[in-house]
Amino acid sequence: MDFEGKRVLVTGGSRGIGYAAAEAFLKQGAKVAVNGRNAESAGAAAARLGKNAHPAPGDVGTVAGCEAAVAAGVKALGGLDILVNSAGVAIGRRIEKTDEALWDQMIDINLKGTFFAIRAALPALRAAQGGANVVNIASDAGLAGTPGLSVYCASKAGVINLTRALAVELAPGLRVNCVCPGFVDTDMVRRDYIERSKDPKALEAEVAGYAPLKRMARPAEIAAAILYLASPSAAFVTGTALVIDGGATAGR
Repeated sequence: MDFEGKRVLVTGGSRGIGYAAAEAFLKQGAKVAVNGRNAESAGAAAARLGKNAHPAPGDVGTVAGCEAAVAAGVKALGGLDILVNSAGVAIGRRIEKTDEALWDQMIDINLKGTFFAIRAALPALRAAQGGANVVNIASDAGLAGTPGLSVYCASKAGVINLTRALAVELAPGLRVNCVCPGFVDTDMVRRDYIERSKDPKALEAEVAGYAPLKRMARPAEIAAAILYLASPSAAFVTGTALVIDGGATAGR
């Protein structure tokens, strides 16, 4: 897990899984560009992360935002070896309460943003001196349905198959993989899913019991899997969807 001198861009790196991944890469010697939706969020995250962390602002829900984030990251780092697509949104809403705006928001950030961030990063990744790769953050919700999360499930299923398609299309020069976390104890899960429910305490207990291991994952546990897939230890791994859900999908 030695990433000394590697240049990493993490979209959605200002919080949650993305922030944990940025922190983990930095501890292993990488230089990291941290994406946030605007200069304030990206700058604040980079400041908290400290030395060798750089802001890369851009709203990855738009093509222009993806291109801006990648350009800022490549400029700050002097190139790019690893792209981690962690920007995402999950809002629980049953189909009757889902309007076009909510559909567009989740598809744009979760799926379109992943695709166009990779497209924008391709020239820099191809110019890297070997070992360049992409790690996308999907979800076990992309493998099995979850009531009230139909749009999120659709977006993350798209990320999984996008990963597989690009792994084939971009080989042998680039590897492309994804991780599929279950519920992770992040502010997004608490704010946009648990706290929006009619009974947050009951839903939190339900979420904790969702996996046979009877708890949510910690962001650092997902970051460890991201680092593995991005590392030389995974040099023959591409097109995979690594499930990290405490056994939840296995028990379905």
